[in-house]
Parts: sequence; structure tokens; C-alpha cells
Amino acid sequence: MPFDLFLSYKVFHLLFYRRKMVEVTVISSTMVRPENINQTGRQKIHLTPHDLDLLYLFYPQRGLLFHKPDPENSIIPRLMASLSTALEIYFPFAGRLVKVNNHEDDTVSFYIDCDGLGAKFVHAKAESITVNDVLQSHGSVPYFISKFFPANNVQSRDALVSEPLLALQVTEMKDGVFISFGYNHMVADGTCFWKFFHTWSKICLNGSDPSIQSIVLKDWFCDGIDYPVHVPVLEMETLPRWEPSTKERVFHLSKKNILDLKAKANNEIDTNDLKISSLQAVVAYLWLSIIRHSGLNREEETQCNVAADMRPRLNPLLKKECFGNVTNLATATTTVGELLDHGLGWTALQISKSVRSETNESYEVFAKNWVRNVKRPKTSFGSRLANNSLIISSSPRFEVYEHDFGWGKPIAARAGPADGAGGMLVMFRGVEEGSIDVHATLNSSLWSDVLVNLLTNDMVGQ
Repeated sequence: MPFDLFLSYKVFHLLFYRRKMVEVTVISSTMVRPENINQTGRQKIHLTPHDLDLLYLFYPQRGLLFHKPDPENSIIPRLMASLSTALEIYFPFAGRLVKVNNHEDDTVSFYIDCDGLGAKFVHAKAESITVNDVLQSHGSVPYFISKFFPANNVQSRDALVSEPLLALQVTEMKDGVFISFGYNHMVADGTCFWKFFHTWSKICLNGSDPSIQSIVLKDWFCDGIDYPVHVPVLEMETLPRWEPSTKERVFHLSKKNILDLKAKANNEIDTNDLKISSLQAVVAYLWLSIIRHSGLNREEETQCNVAADMRPRLNPLLKKECFGNVTNLATATTTVGELLDHGLGWTALQISKSVRSETNESYEVFAKNWVRNVKRPKTSFGSRLANNSLIISSSPRFEVYEHDFGWGKPIAARAGPADGAGGMLVMFRGVEEGSIDVHATLNSSLWSDVLVNLLTNDMVGQ
């Protein structure tokens, strides 16, 4: 056998063997119910137009990597028991999405039934996978990581048929544990979920704590809108699912990288009453870098969508403890040519202005217009995520490294498959103070060279 053919055979054999050995086996899948479901006032949660607009959105999925606990520590029973207690507090996650057919006007409406049917808890094992396999060099995302998540290719509408509002998976590895989740965005946003996750870990570590506060349900419903909202049946027709070819990479920005970007952005803008934040400078840098290598024409339009927490923006203000989906996308729009001609400071300023424009008035206008002119809810690959646009998800403000279930804090955070969503950048707080990790999912067909260009420039993969 010629040497080069022999070498190719050996490489194929090693790759095949490696993939064959990397198996994620589901041990069990259980519905964990709240300890006490017989609570008054927990029967129904109406959905706002902002919630209904997410009916076709894929479940956000996130996961945390931990070192392996002591073998004598029976983590699965402890996690399930503490989850049951946590769901007693965060009871909407144990409910179900319900559709009502309104035959009198040929419409449908939706609500959350807080019936306590439970959240899905998946126990899996991947005994050949190590922590280092997950933390691959240069920020590579291993092919098997999707099997570590419990809600792949699940959309909000799927909760009408078979899916719970919350799914969790605990995957025991050779030398680590990966705890992941997927949840229905119509019920809650990232702020709510990470608070739930912290409560779950706190209960698992210390037991039930009477000092843990009950949640406050969202009480924003916008005057002038009748609930439940009636949606024409024709607008609820099933849409096909589309799975584009995407590439994933995790980028790490050090505290120094971020401070340098922030200083550069603020030095470039000519205004004294507005300062660019660290996050806005980072997002601007990413937007510029991706568009610069995208191959788009200068005349084409590009957008950057940043999730804005509306709790402190509404009038009256909502409490920080408010549970529900209370975010909105702040959209900065420009042309490719204008973006590239102006640079970092101007780009960051457009993002800042778009976030500042999210007010109580704009939130109400969106809701009223949605009801008056009901459009088919946006999909992950539709108008919000066109090929020339980005969506910035999650936030480095979330305390992802403060969760301890009893065997130490996480060592890494990852995002699950962004099904149908090329152009997704999930922002995490980095392990080092002041740093940021970005889990990027980009369309291969449009941005095939972007990841390489980012790696060879200022940003370095983990």
C-alpha cells in the first residue's frame, strides 16, 4: 500500500474510531414536578403581543461545564429533588402552553396553564468525553456538543403538542459534568432563567431556604388591548423548518481587549453627553469584523439586534424580580458601505442609540400595532435574522459562574445549537474578571472566512 494511501487510511481509521467512541447515552428522561402544585392563583398566565411574537422562535439553550464531583456524591437524586423544590417557586416553568380555538371569529388565543405537569430532566452519560474535549483549542466547538443539550430543534409552538416549557440535561463525563437547559422564551427571558438556575443550585447546595423570595409575575399588559389576544387562524399556519449550514466558534476577549475597544470607540465619537459601554464597543467590533469579511455589496442593508431588558424602561417600572419575557430587540440599521466608512466609534454609537430608543412608548406602540395588524410571528431565520444581520443574545451581566450545586463552580459556559439561526452571537461573562466569551454561530455560505479572519486579528479563540 502506498505511504500516502496508508496515511489517509490511518487518519480515517482514527477519526472513525474517535467518533465511534464518543457516545452520549441517555440513561433516563423524567418529568420533575413541583413539590406542591395545589396553589391558588396559579391557573393561567395571559401572553402579551411581545410573547406571542416568539411563537416560532427556537428554545434558547445554554450549558455550564463543571469538574466532576466526588464519586460518592450522588448528584442525580440531589439535582432532581432540588429541582422539584425550585419549580415550586418558579412554577410557570412547570406549566404548559395551551391554545384556544375561538370559533366565533375564526381566531386562536394562547395562555400558560400553571398545572404543575413538570419540567423534563434528562440524565445522560458520555464516559469517553473529557473536559479538554469540550474546551478545544482556538475556541473550536466539538461536533458532539449538540448531544449535551435537551431541546435541539424545538420551537415555542412545539409546547402545544409535546414539549414542556423547560428541559434540562445533566451529562456525566469522564472527568466532568455538563448541565444544560432549553426553555420557552414566551414564558421567560434570560434574566428570569439565570435567577431560577441560581435558586436551583442554591437549594441543591444548602437545602430549602425560607429566605428565597417568591417570584413576581409580569403585570405589564398595555392599556387598550383586550386579553387574551385573538390571532387569525391563517396567521398560525405551520411554517417549514429550515436548517442552514452554520459554523460555530467561541471567542475570548480579555479585560484589556475590552477596555482598549471601549477607549477607542469613545475617542472616535464627538459627543460629551453619551458614553459607549464596554458591551456596545465589543458588539460594534464584532459587527464590523463580520461585515468587513462578508462579501456583501456596499449598498446592502445590515442590522444588529441587541436584546434590551425593558424592566427599568417601562412606566411604571417593573420590579427586578418580575418573572416573564420582558425583553425587546433594539435594532441598529445601516448600509454596509456606511458601516465600513465610519468605523468602530460610529458603529457603537448606532447600537447605543438603538438601545436608548427602547422606551415605554416604543414598547406599547409595538404591542398595539401587533394586535391591529397581526403578522405571522417571526421565525429565527426570518426578518430578524437575515443573512446580513446579527442578533446578540444573552448578556455578560448574567452571573453564570456563581452557581454551585455542591461540588464547585463552573469552569466554562456554552450555547446550544442555534437551530435555524445563523448570525447569532451569544455573550457570556468570561471566567476571568472583566472578560467576555462569545459563542458565535454564523452561516457558512455567507461568512465562510469570517471566523478565520477574527482568529488571526485582534480576537483569540479560547
